[in-house]
Amino acid sequence: MQNKSILLVDDEEIILNSIGTDLRQENYDVTLATSGEEAVALLQDSRFDLVVTDLSMSGLDGIQVLKEAKKIHSLTGVIILTGYGDMTSAIDALRLGADDYVLKPCGSDELIIRIGRCLEKQEAFQKIKFYENILPVCMYCKSIRDDTGTEPGKGKWMRMEEYLHKNSGTNISHGICSECFEKHKDD
Repeated sequence: MQNKSILLVDDEEIILNSIGTDLRQENYDVTLATSGEEAVALLQDSRFDLVVTDLSMSGLDGIQVLKEAKKIHSLTGVIILTGYGDMTSAIDALRLGADDYVLKPCGSDELIIRIGRCLEKQEAFQKIKFYENILPVCMYCKSIRDDTGTEPGKGKWMRMEEYLHKNSGTNISHGICSECFEKHKDD
């Protein structure tokens, strides 16, 4: 997971520096923030693959950092790290889009495994999002599969003209370009 950027947020400098050192040893690009306000400012200026934030901080807390991170870039992963966790805060964090919820004290190995899983999941979502934006076209007849409202890959195949009319209201008239005309005029 080289070249992955992590924003680490905690108001306790000892924890911040300790975890930061461990993550750098794993070849992550780590940026440290000592408050929620600093974290949000960094999120607005830079793109991070993952935010690992303490839950309980004065000023903006971890839930607010989570909300801002998801608002700024919805695919940014967020792990909540807390020494004061309870079921309600865990459920709230997960409902708001947190990718994991980890209780302190947490061993370095466990945190690194959870970060790895989060980043793997994030890569899978990015691939899915990429492939969702590709329009499936038959290489032989040039029909288009319309997956709108169906499971991807299960949509109805339709002529290009029908697809364009359905999705954009565009009517198609057939003609011939000058290159094709010259190439096929004797056919």
